Amino acid sequence: MSTTAPYRSSARAQLHALRCRQITARSLLDQTLAHLAKVNPGLNAVVTLDIAGARAAADAADRHFAATGTTLGPLHGLPITVKDALETKGMRTTCGSPDLTDRIPAQDADVVALLRAAGALIIGKTNTATMCQDIQTSNPVFGKTKNPFDQTKTPGGSSGGPAVAVAAGLTALEIGSDLAGSLRLPAAYCGVYALRTSRGAAPIVPTRGHIPRPPRWLTSSDMIALGPIARTAADLAVLLDVIAAPAPADGAAWRIDLPAPKFTSLSQYRVGIWADDDYCRVDSATRGLLDRVTRLVRGAGATVDDSSRPVELATSDRLFRRLMYATGSVSASDEAFAADCEAADALTDDPSAFHLKSRTMRHRDWARADEDRHKLRGRWADYFTEHDILITPAAPTAAVDDQTSVPSHQRYITVDGERRSFFDQTSWINLAGPVGLPSIVLPAGSTSTGLPLAIQIIGPYLSDRALITAAQQLARILPTPATPPVFTA
Repeated sequence: MSTTAPYRSSARAQLHALRCRQITARSLLDQTLAHLAKVNPGLNAVVTLDIAGARAAADAADRHFAATGTTLGPLHGLPITVKDALETKGMRTTCGSPDLTDRIPAQDADVVALLRAAGALIIGKTNTATMCQDIQTSNPVFGKTKNPFDQTKTPGGSSGGPAVAVAAGLTALEIGSDLAGSLRLPAAYCGVYALRTSRGAAPIVPTRGHIPRPPRWLTSSDMIALGPIARTAADLAVLLDVIAAPAPADGAAWRIDLPAPKFTSLSQYRVGIWADDDYCRVDSATRGLLDRVTRLVRGAGATVDDSSRPVELATSDRLFRRLMYATGSVSASDEAFAADCEAADALTDDPSAFHLKSRTMRHRDWARADEDRHKLRGRWADYFTEHDILITPAAPTAAVDDQTSVPSHQRYITVDGERRSFFDQTSWINLAGPVGLPSIVLPAGSTSTGLPLAIQIIGPYLSDRALITAAQQLARILPTPATPPVFTA
């Protein structure tokens, strides 16, 4: 390992040091906990800790390695936090909801079980929006998580705690969840990498044990995907190798064998670039970033197409929102859903009825929306016969002002002085959501005030490994990501 403090190194470097006996699991854990104790109180990223359990697991890992010379798995001895939306056996799991304040699950979420089986040390839980239902990170149980670059800005949500924990060096890897950008928007705002994994009829990362749905439910939204957050693209692959697995019920017969990358150089790629769109204009800093990325990619020898579009952004976003509102109604009480149906029926052609009409649509209407989704997937598949990746903005701007104390109907963002919808923040990253495509957000520079800027790359269905390689190759030509001051505190 380099002279960098071990806990500040990449996950790959930490795992290498553990395997080569340069550091013990217990020593790495204690260094990580010491940094966390110093930095986390000012950020509120990690909200639950199991120090005794983590130390017992670290000591057990060290004893096993000393006795056998073999590791417990590919994540042997690596301290990791996980989003508080994922159930952890014996460890408080609230999803930021007062109704779940004291909930201690008796079973791990499937993805958490995969982490433990790989030898990871689950040291604690990271903050989320209440029931993952905001694109900021605050809740009545634990309060607000702060952006490590500027505490007046939001870290995004709902996986704000995970993104801040990675950016601040409290963990090298995290697991977040993503429906409407909940994984990737925080990564963009906090200057780290995140991968929304492929999702078809079933996800490639099992979702049972993710809240919401309510505890003990076996199903999840048909668009939610879990994925890794890391400080490097290569570290995304470390975690993907562990968590890309069939659900336990399918494990006897199914295997997930994601295709290997085809290209070794950026010059081999056919790159689509979608820099801006009338439906969701980006600000001057973000547009300048996309122009710079276009020049750099061309300069690297790639074939660049900045005019073709796989879909219409407005059409895709509207379909996504219809499906999202529909899936969000599943766990509502019978009384609440009946009231929504009554209210929706009373609003005939009122434009404000879109949310309620979508939330209460008949199964026939949902099936037709699902058919539209499959047609949209077909258009993306056609696009990727002539392109290998698509680069887009991650968001219209860098991190926006924190508005957790502002009533939801009064929130907005400002884009080059223009007041815009609060939910415009997710329009670009919602492109991948309805069609289940893998999408990576990666840091790509900074604003004049030092806030991270980011881009998104989208690839064909099940190209998750190839997309990580593309992110690695892009990272070589992009500016070095900014690091928040607390990282080296």
